[in-house]
Amino acid sequence: MQHASTAPVPRPRPRWWTELPLLALVYGAYSAGRLVVRGDVSTAIDHGLSILRLEQTLHINLEHPLNRLLTAHPSIGIPSDFAYASLHYVVTPAVLIWLFRRRQEVYRRARAWLMTSTLLGLIGFTLLPTCPPRLLEARYGFVDTMAQYSSYGWWGTEASAPRGMGGMTNQYAAMPSLHVGWALWCGILLWRHSKNPYVRAAGVAYPLITTFVVMGTANHYLLDAVAGGAVMGVGALLARPVMRLADRVRDRVGARFPRIAPVAPAAESPIVSAGCKTSAGERIPGQRTTSADSTDAAASADADASAGRAPRTGPGARAGAGSTGDDAPATAR
Repeated sequence: MQHASTAPVPRPRPRWWTELPLLALVYGAYSAGRLVVRGDVSTAIDHGLSILRLEQTLHINLEHPLNRLLTAHPSIGIPSDFAYASLHYVVTPAVLIWLFRRRQEVYRRARAWLMTSTLLGLIGFTLLPTCPPRLLEARYGFVDTMAQYSSYGWWGTEASAPRGMGGMTNQYAAMPSLHVGWALWCGILLWRHSKNPYVRAAGVAYPLITTFVVMGTANHYLLDAVAGGAVMGVGALLARPVMRLADRVRDRVGARFPRIAPVAPAAESPIVSAGCKTSAGERIPGQRTTSADSTDAAASADADASAGRAPRTGPGARAGAGSTGDDAPATAR
């Protein structure tokens, strides 16, 4: 006897009323963590100078020429400052919303990838507080373009925070560059899952433009950008294990508190009768076999004979009569 295999219970679809608080909680923890792990300023400066010297040794200190370009040309510097101060607040949530609405099969893993990488970045800020180029002494050749063009935007002279709120951000969280990491995340997802060629081209351009902006505004070194890409790579590798861990935790919580456990849609029964029992002479519920019809016809004929009535005509009688053959006398029929 063959037994139907039990199909795996599908996971419930994410809902916006649970996703928004979750994302807000993660971003709030990330922002609070940056403030807590400010680190020692002198240590952050030493780390920044070490990165700069390594880049100079390798002749990859691209921050200097880019910073001079933005400083000398306000038509490039001002838009770059606006891009640094705002795009990651707009583009990253927009890509998340797009995935949630149009690519549900991709959304959950993409969200886990983004959150895991952000947590890794926060660990990097904790272990390696780094002074950005713009906060080094002037003799190192960098100009803070955010301060130079602060009259054009909402930011002041302290990073990209709104004017007067610079103390609410950690200015020594340069390594890794999550501006670049988040832009790379957006670009990869747009390239892989969009069918529009313009959107795919934007997916390629956005991480490149962000890398140009963070170095030209003297907010990050080139190696900060490289580290941001590496963090996203590790986060992508850890996304599936993190999802499995989250599923196990949710299952255990659901087993302990069944009332708050998510209800998965019921799987359809593979059995034709859907659990209904069949009676004798039935193939499936409501469908009778020929043998059952013949038995009923014979019983009806006996009842009619005992009552002195003429035999009934109908499908059952014809079925019973057909068994005597077409060449039998009419009385036998």
